[in-house]
Amino acid sequence: MEPSQGPGLSSTELKTQALKLGFDAAGITRATTPPGYPHFLDWLKAGCAAGMGYLERQAEPRSHPQFIHAPVKSVLVVAMVYGQPDQAQPGPTQGQVARYARGLDYHHILWDKLDTLLAWVQEQHPEVTGRSVVDTAPLLERDFARLAGLGWMAKNTMLIHPRLGSFTVLGALLLDCELESDPPFSFDRCGTCTRCLDACPTSALTAPGLLDARKCISYWTIEHRGLIPDEWADQLHGWVFGCDICQDVCPWNRKAPSGREPGLDARPEHTLPDLIAWLAADPELLRQQIRGTPLQRSKRVGLVRNATLILGTRREEAALPALIRLLDDAEPVLRASAAWAVGRYDSPTAKEAMLAHRGDPDPAVREAVERAILGSNGPNTSQPT
Repeated sequence: MEPSQGPGLSSTELKTQALKLGFDAAGITRATTPPGYPHFLDWLKAGCAAGMGYLERQAEPRSHPQFIHAPVKSVLVVAMVYGQPDQAQPGPTQGQVARYARGLDYHHILWDKLDTLLAWVQEQHPEVTGRSVVDTAPLLERDFARLAGLGWMAKNTMLIHPRLGSFTVLGALLLDCELESDPPFSFDRCGTCTRCLDACPTSALTAPGLLDARKCISYWTIEHRGLIPDEWADQLHGWVFGCDICQDVCPWNRKAPSGREPGLDARPEHTLPDLIAWLAADPELLRQQIRGTPLQRSKRVGLVRNATLILGTRREEAALPALIRLLDDAEPVLRASAAWAVGRYDSPTAKEAMLAHRGDPDPAVREAVERAILGSNGPNTSQPT
């Protein structure tokens, strides 16, 4: 039965309308302090957020959705499947992009649909107020998704829907009316499986349900600004933006459906990007190519930095000319990254390039060049990975 309080908005009709708009799942829960909030605070205290200081600054607002929409009483959580399984492996000068980032920016797609849903609600019930939320707002959305019956929190910290898998993006509609809640998802269906933990190449999943961002490829390739430390520079494992390894190995994703939203379909140039082309691209042209996509978060500097480190780790001869040209880029971060990459090559051409750039005006670049000349950024005779 629908609760008697509130303006008479039907929970069933609301969820049905959400599915009509293209969401793949919808559930409702009451506004409350999320049960995972204490764990989130412990995670912050342990330093697992790495350099994501905004999470620390937004710690208190994540304690209750009223910090986002003060009169909130109910939370509608929606999920949308994105992308398709990989059909090909990257070539020696190609990189990998996380599946969610291969199409348009999902934030705008979800916001538009949620705003349309809110307008539908207010057309029938003008007294209702609400706010559309995607993951830029301080909401522990996976906690609320579980409370709304959309799945369980997996050992890789992702939400897994039993039918849709984990390749989903989440959004929420915060409403100031009482709605009937769905039963929370109470079972952990991961069982004894530890494939995600075992597959993580950097051991970022330090325990079931615990991700240390200081070891995470997605953190280093997306969130981190500036130079990537030498100890992590060769640990990107071909991922130029994000990482899907812990999801790719999950059995719950084997039979999960592909995404239906055209805006989230992968662009060919962002599926297995040509890393040498990214290095050689006109800076403004590359900025235009990534505009309106998740790749824009890393900007040109972050993407080219990541591509440079991957190519340097692999030491592909075809990439060396482009890496040497990057030693003269306008961005110090890219010049220093190029020094690290060129220093991995054991060739007269690479050594000459290093010696020629000893006088770089930026001290961080000069230091990177010196380390490359001395070979202290890692052995340049080891087997490429």
